[in-house]
Amino acid sequence: MSHVRGRSPAYRIVTARLVIRCWAPTDAPLMSAAIEANLEHLRPWMPWAMSEPISLDARIEWLRKCRGEFDLGRDFVYGIFDPAEKVLVGGTGLHTRGGPVAREIGYWIAKEHTRQGYCTEATAALTKIAFLLESMDRVEIHCDPRNTASAAVPSRLGFTHEATLRRRTKGSDGQLRDSMVWSLLASQFPSSPCAGAEMTAFDCLGRRIL
Repeated sequence: MSHVRGRSPAYRIVTARLVIRCWAPTDAPLMSAAIEANLEHLRPWMPWAMSEPISLDARIEWLRKCRGEFDLGRDFVYGIFDPAEKVLVGGTGLHTRGGPVAREIGYWIAKEHTRQGYCTEATAALTKIAFLLESMDRVEIHCDPRNTASAAVPSRLGFTHEATLRRRTKGSDGQLRDSMVWSLLASQFPSSPCAGAEMTAFDCLGRRIL
């Protein structure tokens, strides 16, 4: 198959222990329950969690927007599920804000699923998608340096810590915070742990594409 830079990535990714797929409006009840159960866990690091909880109707509208952006190739936000897709493990994304040759991966994991390597597993899979399916030049991960669990993911996967930008982003408390920038280049990918990630990717029709 040909690899076209900027094409829509996989709609569904199956790894050894997870299903990572684009959100659907029908995920609203499951997502709302998971976020409400994890607000204390999420709020210190996720500014969007300060606006939670939101109504079920508002959640449906947000998920419809995510799906629309995904279908139009503008941004790619995923849910992380157990193999049966009955349990929401967390959320992630291949974000396009870095420009046409880069992707930025963000993630959150529900408290009861932390310390099990799920975030590393999902991030390795999305990194592989970015390089092999989308032909990106670089993948970035940004995180608060105080969030040691989050910073451990790119470090474990062979990303380079490029810089810590001082007072770069506004935290959930409204204060400016430092932001670590991690990156992996296309030239580094083949020798990184991400290259060996076990995964299968599918398009919107369920056809295997990677």
